[in-house]
Amino acid sequence: MAHLADAILAVHFLFVLFVAGGLPAIWVGAARGWRWVRNRRFRIAHLGAILFVSAESLAGIACPLTVWEDLLRDTGPAAGSFMQRWIGRLLYHNLPEWAFAIAYALFALLTLATWRAIRPRN
Repeated sequence: MAHLADAILAVHFLFVLFVAGGLPAIWVGAARGWRWVRNRRFRIAHLGAILFVSAESLAGIACPLTVWEDLLRDTGPAAGSFMQRWIGRLLYHNLPEWAFAIAYALFALLTLATWRAIRPRN
């Protein structure tokens, strides 16, 4: 089951990379004239992803990927693959839930503002 948990962790990491990296990529890409950063499908997916994360956080709902990973992961002292140790350090931080909710909401507002400032094309 640890391999399946690692696969979910990898998907989770890629999702976070898409959301967190997408916004600066849009800014840099717009400044450099990269056409793909104005792609409507990409921008809808990016905006939808952060709105989903923000809404679930504000509602106090745990991320489904985290829940699934935790259910599949051993919790004993010897548990912990390479992926769990290193990618987990990048994804999981020991902060209060309200801090994440505020950060996600602010990121969503910044993404909405970017939508207006750097408009996607049809």
